[in-house]
Amino acid sequence: MTRFPLFHAFSCSLLALASQSLGWQISGESVPAVPQEFRAAWISTVHNIDWPSRSGLSGAAQRAELLNILNTCAQLKLNAVFLQVRPNADALYRSSLEPWSQWLSGPGVNPGYDPLAFAIQEAHRRGIELHAWFNPFRAKANVKHAVGRNHISLTRPDLMKRNGSVLLMNPSASASRDHALKVIMDVVRRYDIDGVHLDDYFYPYPTPGRTWSPASFGDGKSPSQRRGYIDDFVQDMYKSVKSSKPWVRVGVSPFGIWRPGVPGGIEAGVDAYEHLACDARKWLSRGWVDYLAPQLYWRCSPAKQSFPALMQWWAAQNSRRPVWPGIATARIMSSEDPGRPASEIAAQVNYSRSLARTAPGQCFWSIKSIMRNAGGIQKYLNRLYPSMAVPPAMPWCGTGTPGQPQNFYVADNGSTVTLVRQSFAEMGRPGALRQPVGHAHPPSGQPDPRNPAQILPGGCGICRRQRRQRLWGPGPGSSSQKVEKLFPSCLYKKKNRTPRFLFFEQLKNNPCPNTHAFPWRGHEQKAFYCSFLIGGAGNNQPGPGNRAIHTTTAQDD
Repeated sequence: MTRFPLFHAFSCSLLALASQSLGWQISGESVPAVPQEFRAAWISTVHNIDWPSRSGLSGAAQRAELLNILNTCAQLKLNAVFLQVRPNADALYRSSLEPWSQWLSGPGVNPGYDPLAFAIQEAHRRGIELHAWFNPFRAKANVKHAVGRNHISLTRPDLMKRNGSVLLMNPSASASRDHALKVIMDVVRRYDIDGVHLDDYFYPYPTPGRTWSPASFGDGKSPSQRRGYIDDFVQDMYKSVKSSKPWVRVGVSPFGIWRPGVPGGIEAGVDAYEHLACDARKWLSRGWVDYLAPQLYWRCSPAKQSFPALMQWWAAQNSRRPVWPGIATARIMSSEDPGRPASEIAAQVNYSRSLARTAPGQCFWSIKSIMRNAGGIQKYLNRLYPSMAVPPAMPWCGTGTPGQPQNFYVADNGSTVTLVRQSFAEMGRPGALRQPVGHAHPPSGQPDPRNPAQILPGGCGICRRQRRQRLWGPGPGSSSQKVEKLFPSCLYKKKNRTPRFLFFEQLKNNPCPNTHAFPWRGHEQKAFYCSFLIGGAGNNQPGPGNRAIHTTTAQDD
């Protein structure tokens, strides 16, 4: 059986051909609204917090650990990860600008594969967005750490500033900002990432137990000047990313409290606005980010760092751009917050949903606590996410309509009607085909199945005589697979016969090995797919030289 995933969308002319020559007609059923929610987790690499478990593991061991993480994310129906690819002016990907990260196989040591490329490929196979997470200005997590030979601390020592045990690139120097932006754009251009993500480290946090002074950093700049530098950097980064790839989402995860006393009654020992030069409220209000993920790592009470109060304040800062809170699963039953139950996380997810003006979203810090099932958090996530969802639309990132796929034709063996493409090789690598092919929520309303520009690619589509069916995985002898009806709507049926084509349907356990989910642009959405089939029940074996879009067979119960 063919095991190649292809696009589900097809042209109007093809639909007309199927309708006229094979007696197919519109069933009259409407396509349901697509569930939209951003469900993400951070994968931190600095200090080997989340992945890999330690420096020096073999490439095979690193890959196995990452696959375990991604499989868990898919099982829990998360749809995005923030992978830290530049923890301290080094790279978890092939780079001519910076050395291999010490957290992989050692400082400057090639791990024998490209971790970012591997992560993108495997995340996309599971319908998960991969956001590349950068720390823009940290050079060394500890000044004693060894680095690769082309590390910026060695090539540009004049840009370095020490703060306690941490070494930073001086953000006040234009060369530091230029270098950080160059590194980010190198990844944007060369890798098929779904997002660029920054954390809260711009200027250093105050040293605990010491009185903070603007002069302590030693750059001779005022807090206002520093904010100006960081504002310029964030704005330039956003414009650069959108100029190169408008569909790539840009987000920042700032400290959860903008300023002490805002909103009223909130207390904090850190003033992100003054100490870190982080004016995230401005970035959100001016549209320099596509979303914010403020680190709201506190409980719902007491009031001095109240999750609901802070979430409500952040959500009110821009009604057009989403705020998806950072939620601390890492603090469940932790030494940092003894006794915090996993139910607290569920309450925070539900509260953030209640405030969402558009589609809701949550970001969990970090994946390690989810992997070890802290406090039984996986049980709560299964309840919170009983079905899959696609990452929310961002219409401001582009609303272009797709072109029509070419070289499709209809094959009919009497019992099965299949859409067939002449040559899979013509498709090229999957990344080359990232053209938008469907609208989840077009401006006019529900998708129209007669308009290929508004057909959302779904899961493995089937035809069946009855509402009940048995689905088999690809390949001889595969065991039957349960079906999760993500989009249970039949779009077409044959005249005078009962078989119907169920267009939107997603198989569990990734039965199609090459299943891939594309990040649609603007109104276009990411959706899960394997292939699809039109016609009555029965097996399909495409002829020599053909590649059937259908990769899963169905038979009646």
